Amino acid sequence: MNKRTYFDSHRGAGWPDEKWLERYFLTPAGRRDFFSSGNDNWGLKAEGVDGTDDLPHLKGRVDVNLTIQGHPDLGVLLQHRKTGRLPIKTYYSRGDLSRLHEWVKTVHDDLMPVGLFIPFETAWKAIKEFMERDAALPDCIAWVAEADLPADSFPPPWSNRTEVARPGN
Repeated sequence: MNKRTYFDSHRGAGWPDEKWLERYFLTPAGRRDFFSSGNDNWGLKAEGVDGTDDLPHLKGRVDVNLTIQGHPDLGVLLQHRKTGRLPIKTYYSRGDLSRLHEWVKTVHDDLMPVGLFIPFETAWKAIKEFMERDAALPDCIAWVAEADLPADSFPPPWSNRTEVARPGN
């Protein structure tokens, strides 16, 4: 299995050391650093899971992406996406689903549903388990399948819907 990382200064082959990564989720200074680069979206990728590392991309190789979308006030939205064989399986961290139709803008102006954000500390547990279990869907948090979400959970980028008010605004 080929592991890749796109997280702050760790970009490329392999997954980062857990101690290096955990500070972004468990300490105030790390959380400040999480957003200091002007980015709020990171990821871990595993290519060739489930014994498919000898197969080519789009020809049987199974890949898993864990996308990490952060927000300073709301925490983290995780997306676990397994591709390479049908059906493609996509799961999102399950936050307060009563807030699915409240959105917050990312740095890149995408609108994300507030109801899929979980606390930083909870997200860290899932990220750590993802790395320890070779990209398996972590059991330590609740997930919601993409197929179980309302069709309008993620509005299109050209939508005129507005960002949710931040606490204190």
